[in-house]
Amino acid sequence: MLIDRLIAALLFAVAACSPAPEPRPVAAIDADTTDVSVIRAAARPITGSANDYDPLMAITRDASFVLLGEATHGTEEFYRERARITRRLAEEQGFTAMAIEGDWPGAERVNRYVRGLGTDRTAVQALSGFSRFPEWMWPNAPIRDLVEWMRGYNAGKPATAQIGFYGMDLYSLTESADAVIRALETMDPAAARRTRERYRCFEPFRERPEAYGAAAAERPARSCQDEAAAVWAELERGFGGAPVSDPAQAEARFALLQNARVVRNAEEYYRISFAGGISPWNVRDKHMAEMLDALTAHLSAHGRAAKVVGWAHNTHMGDARVTKPGEQGEWNVGQLMRQRVDGRAVLVGFTTYTGTVYAAREWGGRGERRPLRPALPESYSALLHQAGIGNALLVFRGSPALQAALAGPRLERAVGVLYLPETERASHYFQASLSRQFDAVIHVDTSRAITLLR
Repeated sequence: MLIDRLIAALLFAVAACSPAPEPRPVAAIDADTTDVSVIRAAARPITGSANDYDPLMAITRDASFVLLGEATHGTEEFYRERARITRRLAEEQGFTAMAIEGDWPGAERVNRYVRGLGTDRTAVQALSGFSRFPEWMWPNAPIRDLVEWMRGYNAGKPATAQIGFYGMDLYSLTESADAVIRALETMDPAAARRTRERYRCFEPFRERPEAYGAAAAERPARSCQDEAAAVWAELERGFGGAPVSDPAQAEARFALLQNARVVRNAEEYYRISFAGGISPWNVRDKHMAEMLDALTAHLSAHGRAAKVVGWAHNTHMGDARVTKPGEQGEWNVGQLMRQRVDGRAVLVGFTTYTGTVYAAREWGGRGERRPLRPALPESYSALLHQAGIGNALLVFRGSPALQAALAGPRLERAVGVLYLPETERASHYFQASLSRQFDAVIHVDTSRAITLLR
């Protein structure tokens, strides 16, 4: 069927968590023609020391947002090192939110746990809300350890000083719609009845929300755009006003609004994925930037300026304007936040040369621990490997020589929830200017697949 073919194409496009592939070859990088000595001199070894990230902390001191990327969705070191950075940002610089490339309902359950609310008794229980493919992205050992640390860190602190755990993605159309109705049944039963009737439009697509987009494109009369927008408008009027003093009530109202926002924006995402026009990638990243803005406003409501650390793929967190996909019209979270807050957004990328990675072979398939091929010779990862810096931090801000050495353009690798080594270049590489895309990069020369929960 046409709809099934369209759905398959959409799922393949989002699976790699990378923009349009860049198949055109780039001249191989010869270490003799590159200022490798500059890279070596600037590299700060990552040894596990408490001081590893001091140079990074120096440039995040005045930041409102620190956006931490990753080159794959299944690498242990990317999760472990981001967790170390997140802890320091909370402890030393007062960051009060972690926003992930994950669904709002699953993250909300974790947020309740780290704040000492809800009924979950362990981090593993709290993370069990992330049950859909790719199931390893958030219920894994490094995140479990970080969530337990967050709960301990928050204990005894006032709500305004705690660090929360939030989702900023939009794939949870059905779960978020259900969550809106459940919350309204307690807060405003009449609004719950109106919302249930409006969201009934999505009912035929509960199990396959992507099928909604295909159906709406084929028959525009089946669109739920007006219904999703009407719910959002009503709830924003009713619950988006003056802040409430009770922290638990404030979080519940905020969660209600963000679930309604997810439904509104997910409807658009799935619909335009098949209708053409604006890029669905742009809709998704605009949504994530909106969520960061909303989170900042929510956490700043009681007078303390919010500071947020974001976790998502490099392709979301770097500045798209200096990448090939950006030249073709795509934008992303890193670009949007730089434009909104200028120097108060710090963008940090991650690279690796080789090792193992946890990834699936097809959308919805079983994740596996798989060999990660050595990076292509003309890539940034290969250049950093040639430089022999091992595991290291490179800070571009304030280092013109390092910026010039890694300005490129060269190939950058992006592995999402799928890894397709048989089409390595076409599926996982695009051109970018690394030192303009990020403010700092962390390189892990040989990396390991993520450790799953048992």
